[in-house]
Amino acid sequence: MTEFTFDAPTVIRTKRDGGVLSDAAIDWVIEAYTHGRVADAQMSALLMAIFLRGMSNAEIARWTAAMIASGERLDFSDLRRAGKPLRLVDKHSTGGVGDKITIPLVPVVMACGGAVPQAAGRGLGHTGGTLDKLESIPGFTAEIPKAQIRQQLCDLGAAIFAAGELAPADRKIYALRDVTATTESLPLIASSVMSKKIAEGTHALVLDSKVGSGAFLDTEAESRELARTMVDLGTEHGVRTRALLTDMHTPLGRTVGNAVEVVESLEVLAGGGPEDVVELTLALAREMCDAAGLDGVDPAQTLRDGTAMDRFRDLVAAQGGDVAALSADSLPLGAYSETVSAPHGGTMGDIDAMAVGLAVWRLGAGRSVPGEQVQFGAGLRIHRRPGEPVAAGEPLFTLYTDTVERLAPAVSELDGAWSVGDRAPATRPLIIDRLT
Repeated sequence: MTEFTFDAPTVIRTKRDGGVLSDAAIDWVIEAYTHGRVADAQMSALLMAIFLRGMSNAEIARWTAAMIASGERLDFSDLRRAGKPLRLVDKHSTGGVGDKITIPLVPVVMACGGAVPQAAGRGLGHTGGTLDKLESIPGFTAEIPKAQIRQQLCDLGAAIFAAGELAPADRKIYALRDVTATTESLPLIASSVMSKKIAEGTHALVLDSKVGSGAFLDTEAESRELARTMVDLGTEHGVRTRALLTDMHTPLGRTVGNAVEVVESLEVLAGGGPEDVVELTLALAREMCDAAGLDGVDPAQTLRDGTAMDRFRDLVAAQGGDVAALSADSLPLGAYSETVSAPHGGTMGDIDAMAVGLAVWRLGAGRSVPGEQVQFGAGLRIHRRPGEPVAAGEPLFTLYTDTVERLAPAVSELDGAWSVGDRAPATRPLIIDRLT
């Protein structure tokens, strides 16, 4: 009997027409694309078909498993600290605007005794990437070998690294999604996140599923479904997984971009920083410590006593970063700037997170073609948060870029994205729900 051979047009056509991809078809297309037998143009077409037609839970599970199988799966179960197995736990956000939480969160969990194998990503669409932000620190590299990851987990309690050979199919697909308007897809988000997180070898995982205008999915119901799908995928693969639904109508904190978000993260690690960034950092830290079985620890104390800052400096130094450059004066800031000022006095209204994310992308903090170098100094400062008093003529936003021509289109993205009125907008809880 002749074995059936798949081809890309048939797989694309099946999903384009609303069909269900078989396990064999999914396995074939992921393996073939990983090894160059399916072209970028063909995978782009399939991604758009998935974006428009969706996937069943069974398809998502198989797509995730196929991406895990495209590379190696790390195993840290043999690692010990003080003769005891490491308490391995990680966190992942579905992507937000101003979401620099990983940067202060990892050292907080380190200081609490956890071990964090953080396979992080780069910017995707209107949302920033942890690696792009950290690489704004002179010398810092996320391209570290497996032996160094293992050593850092034992010696320091964390490594923040590019996925490398973990789910290489996802790395290629992720880059395509970033530039083909296929980022906002529940099946593609869930499989992308969980293939990397399952492959990285963590024992427990806490997910931050964003809800609001700056999230990839439009409604709370979709974000809840995404969280449920990811929790189930993790559990099926033996990873203790839970999720928080968190608000992303308004950007997190007062900065959006690359180096500017590192500066704000340093403020949090120094015991200050915006209240919402601190609140979410500590909420996720408590979930991570609980999932890892770390009893009797107080994440907030690590910010008060400076131990989290110490762990961050250790981590930066271990990955080649210049610890002396960890200050607002030393990290890059765009050479050109423009300020948006208040037309009249009043109270700051809501700020649309999506518009801010797109403005920062236009400033050069994100990519428009795969592999493009981001501008580390590109970013935006929010001088007045929703509900704060505003005086006529005072700065509301300052935009930074190294390319002066980028300022005008970035400012245009903010048109209609904010308001100054007579009363404060309704407040929303930062943490909406918890799923296990």
